[in-house]
Amino acid sequence: MLPRRTLLAAALLLAACGSKSDPHRLTVAATAVPHAEILAQVKPLLAKEGVDLDVRVFNDYVQPNLQVDQSQIDVNYFQTGPYLQQFNKERGTKLVPVAGVHVEPLGAYSRRWKSIEDVPAGASVAIPNEPSNGGRALLVLQKAGLIRLKDPANPLATLGDIVANPRKLQFRELEPATLPRVLGEVDLALINTNYALDAKLNPTRDALAIEDRNSPYVNFVVGRPGTADDPRVRKLVAALHSAQTRAFIERTYKGAVLPAF
Repeated sequence: MLPRRTLLAAALLLAACGSKSDPHRLTVAATAVPHAEILAQVKPLLAKEGVDLDVRVFNDYVQPNLQVDQSQIDVNYFQTGPYLQQFNKERGTKLVPVAGVHVEPLGAYSRRWKSIEDVPAGASVAIPNEPSNGGRALLVLQKAGLIRLKDPANPLATLGDIVANPRKLQFRELEPATLPRVLGEVDLALINTNYALDAKLNPTRDALAIEDRNSPYVNFVVGRPGTADDPRVRKLVAALHSAQTRAFIERTYKGAVLPAF
């Protein structure tokens, strides 16, 4: 039998684990660029509103959702609507978009070639290995004239949906975060803007092909059902949708990241 003092300590620990979130602290999972950078500039705004913003940086697209779903983190900010929809379907989660903040046009990059027209027959092409961003990559390649898809507007198209590949491109599906690192090993890599910026690539200058301003892939703050009613989250959204944040995005990223509010 455990000593009474040990039992009391265990009870207090369980009570602490089951307590409500700190009303003055908000945890947010984010990828480094641009999400964590944008959050860093709204941190002082939230401090004035009595909210201590705790930003936790991840380099993948899975853990930020799992940790929010498991209530280890309050919300996250890194993903598009189609990605979230696919994630919920595959993982059985019920995460919801809270507010859209910006668009990061996905682009095609190369260390070997100066233009899409230069990409040769049999070229190696690396694309993201998950459905949402993989589909985006294929739509970019289709718009650039390199392939044709069965459904030219399907955002979740796969390699099996390619009906014309006149240059006989050879595809590699890789983790999105690794794509900048293999850029020197392939002819073309389709890279999300957050990872491109982190690798010191300039999407408006370096991309051989890129999504335009009408991209439907808005990046959202995401949480559990009911999160939008949390006063801390409402203050976060107000700060992210402020004129100060818009000016920061436009000044810092110069078109590589576009405000969506």
